[in-house]
Amino acid sequence: MEEKRYCYRYPHPAVTTDCVIFGFDGSELNVLLVERGIEPYKGYWALPGGFLNPDESAEEGARRELREETGLEEAYMEQLRAYTDPDRDPRERVITIAFLALVKIRDVEGGDDAADARWFPLSDVPSLAFDHDTILHDALTRLRERIHFHPIDHDLLPEKFTLRDLQNL
Repeated sequence: MEEKRYCYRYPHPAVTTDCVIFGFDGSELNVLLVERGIEPYKGYWALPGGFLNPDESAEEGARRELREETGLEEAYMEQLRAYTDPDRDPRERVITIAFLALVKIRDVEGGDDAADARWFPLSDVPSLAFDHDTILHDALTRLRERIHFHPIDHDLLPEKFTLRDLQNL
């Protein structure tokens, strides 16, 4: 019996990507969220992301989803980790690969299956869909480690900045 392409005897989980995009507004760290326009969790805020196409890498899928849902084209993202809890998505078995970036805040607009896209100060983040609260927490921990042990991206600061601006960052 001939096996069809992408059809296998054993079930395969779906794979998604999620993007944790932090932005600095000059005084506070923000995170980019999208309002889900479809079920599950329609109307809830979530990290930008979605299902991988069969012909793309996780990084390519993350960049595509970020662009489609927010209009943001980010130059550099690093892989945070994979999230594999069998019950993390009510639709089916879904594994997600999360990515992290720190960028200058830019205008964003919801697109594709995102009803809206908006920057939220970390002090005002709503409860998130799926396991995105956990992913955001892990990304924030990683970002704090990075800033502590690596040079700060001075591109996030204005050309002239004060010591207080640097401390805020």
